[in-house]
Amino acid sequence: MAKASPLLKDELDIVIPTIRNLDFLEMWRPFFEPYHLIIVQDGDPSKVIKVPEGFDYELYNRNDINKILGPKASCISFKDSACRCFGYMVSKKKYIYTIDDDCFVAKDPSGKEINALEQHIKNLLCPSTPFFFNTLYDPYRDGADFVRGYPFSLREGVPTAVSHGLWLNIPDYDAPTQLVKPLERNTRYVDAVMTIPKGTLFPMCGMNLAFDRELIGPAMYFGLMGDGQPIGRYDDMWAGWCIKVICDHLGMGVKTGLPYIWHSKASNPFVNLKKEYKGIYWQEELIPFFQSVALPKDCNSVQKCYLQLSKQVKAKLGKVDDYFNKLADAMITWIEAWDELNPSTTPNGTSK
Repeated sequence: MAKASPLLKDELDIVIPTIRNLDFLEMWRPFFEPYHLIIVQDGDPSKVIKVPEGFDYELYNRNDINKILGPKASCISFKDSACRCFGYMVSKKKYIYTIDDDCFVAKDPSGKEINALEQHIKNLLCPSTPFFFNTLYDPYRDGADFVRGYPFSLREGVPTAVSHGLWLNIPDYDAPTQLVKPLERNTRYVDAVMTIPKGTLFPMCGMNLAFDRELIGPAMYFGLMGDGQPIGRYDDMWAGWCIKVICDHLGMGVKTGLPYIWHSKASNPFVNLKKEYKGIYWQEELIPFFQSVALPKDCNSVQKCYLQLSKQVKAKLGKVDDYFNKLADAMITWIEAWDELNPSTTPNGTSK
């Protein structure tokens, strides 16, 4: 019997930010080899990154980013994995899966290797249910359905824009939690996928994440982090708060849960604390800001929503710290660069 073709083989790019040789791809070979990879090399561009043979990939370093974006390259972070969002911008595919190079193949409780990419694709191709919570979690999964009392008018669901996967072994903790629980490992495999309800924010981790680039791509900006910035490790968080507010406004869904990957190593909690400490207290103002964001009705595209959000960031968060004025400007630069590289959307943010 002919082997089934991998799902969305020609419609999905895998984006990997890295500063090292990508030996970790060997274990992902059975799952990733059919797909196109976009590798975003951070740090010293003169360093040669080795990629195992047999993979179809393009690699961009800082020199390439500067060449392609010119002065607009200022919106892409340096010396921080936030640089991965450059890969989202140059991709020409409908879907993106992004993974970190310390994420290995996990096993389910029966010992079977988990094809994380396949599960993400299933999540993205099934609708979401953000307006009414289903107590059996994802009603579209085999063996589940909508429970008694679930309104029939909401059972069609809405398009899924984002699939947020989880991690076994090293949990994605902040530095203070890492410091007080240095030996904690996540061994709990929860066999569930759920839609995050409308109006609820969540901490989005970028190390095992998939999204529909056509639905939400222009909002997947990972901010200004790392070199020359007062903050790090909030790149995916920032993107997560932005995409959630926009998905809620435009009637799209965000799922979290399966698939798991095996997160192999903990980063240094003292280094992390240095990167995070401003974010830890800024967050107490950021979350109320995102909880109260109202986007006007005429914001009917992701670009329009994102530009409106940048205005509100400048107006309301600029007084928290001048960094947010810079970030708001970078959000606009990001959209301009996105529209230049993706001309199927016009500069005012409306689809042709």
